[in-house]
Amino acid sequence: MKVREMDIQLYRQCFNTLEVEREPDWQYDEAKSCGVNYNSLWQARIYDRRHRGFRDYDKEAKEIIALLGLDTDGTVLDMGCGTGAFAINAAGYFRKIYAVDISNAMLRRARRKAKKERLVNIEFRQGGFLSYVHDAEPLDAIVSIAALHHLPDFWKIIALKRLARMVKTGGKLYINDVVFSFDMTDYESFIKGFIRSMTDRMGDQMKKELETHFRQEYSTFSWIMEGLLEKADFIIEKADYREGFFATYLCKKKTE
Repeated sequence: MKVREMDIQLYRQCFNTLEVEREPDWQYDEAKSCGVNYNSLWQARIYDRRHRGFRDYDKEAKEIIALLGLDTDGTVLDMGCGTGAFAINAAGYFRKIYAVDISNAMLRRARRKAKKERLVNIEFRQGGFLSYVHDAEPLDAIVSIAALHHLPDFWKIIALKRLARMVKTGGKLYINDVVFSFDMTDYESFIKGFIRSMTDRMGDQMKKELETHFRQEYSTFSWIMEGLLEKADFIIEKADYREGFFATYLCKKKTE
């Protein structure tokens, strides 16, 4: 019987997922899917095609690079790198990028894209906020885009504290994620209207993703997120909230 490449990758993905460190036993299992299943080879395959409908990867990367203000000798960790949207577009600006994701399917696609671009300064590693161990020099900056909301709030603070230990004193943390800043007194009206407006702009697939997000994922409120960052020893230098649903934070690790 002929074994398909997709089958081989699926078996490899399952094996690698089991290998992700999850001790102690009460630790949150970040390898399980939350909302959209990004462990899926199919989802990884269509991810870029769908997201390029409303994102400009190169423009995003350049904006983040400008905010970080690092020189070309900088080392950066892209936590929750997905298919490499930031890491691949930023590789030419830094000495080293560590691209980390819990999903082997997403990493596989990111590696293919980096190989096609002949990029040699990106090191891809499987792991997550709670399991990745940074065994190299302290980082100049950490970037995380649309990833932290996969953790409940308790585990967000654990994740942020772990990131703080990886970055240099005075180093930067950039987060772009789904964070709620809308008025909760009329949350039903906001959610319905937001889903409707995004569906009109991007189609029915976005409607399904947003419904899944509100129903199953762990986005938090702006005031909670700001508190979590401060508790994790980061100083918020800039916070930007858009459409009541999106947020970006530029932070600096506190001095000892």
